[in-house]
Amino acid sequence: MSEQDIDRQLVERARQGDKRAFELLVEKYQRRLHRLLSRMVRDAEEVEDIAQETFIKAYRALPNFRGDAAFYTWLYRIGVNTAKNYLAGRKKAMPTISDQAMDDDDDPDERLVAQDHSTPETELMSKQIALAVNEAVQALPEELRSAITLREMEGLSYEEIAELMSCPIGTVRSRIFRAREAIAAKLRPMLGTSQDKRW
Repeated sequence: MSEQDIDRQLVERARQGDKRAFELLVEKYQRRLHRLLSRMVRDAEEVEDIAQETFIKAYRALPNFRGDAAFYTWLYRIGVNTAKNYLAGRKKAMPTISDQAMDDDDDPDERLVAQDHSTPETELMSKQIALAVNEAVQALPEELRSAITLREMEGLSYEEIAELMSCPIGTVRSRIFRAREAIAAKLRPMLGTSQDKRW
């Protein structure tokens, strides 16, 4: 039985009033949702509030879950929209990679920055590259920042990102390509790579 099938069964049980079934879904996706939200909102307490609100909205919207998408894709969409509404209400900027996420050993951003801790020099260089990547990601327009974050940090497929962002896969590919190019442009001077090479 696939993860999606298990989630569908839990959703069905939750719809029938089995609170433990929904608790299992919360336990399963709470950490991933927190990681996603922490890249959009810096304050840990605000992340907690938004995560709780997301799960409350998801619980109330369970009758509308058709199962066309994976449960976590549906949940992430609710979370992203809740965070966007929260930030729009507070008129805050939307940073992408928090300092906590950069230091989180459990979820290293190795897909964007290959780290080598063999010497103090390489460690310093790795930190400088990580900061440059962070700055480059934060400077991206929202649609590029969201696409690259979902792909590189959350590891979602192009199909899942297209569903989350409500756009065609081709648009997702284009946004991720443009985001990578912008990040590469920022890193080229540091890495001494030529224009025809990305990294």
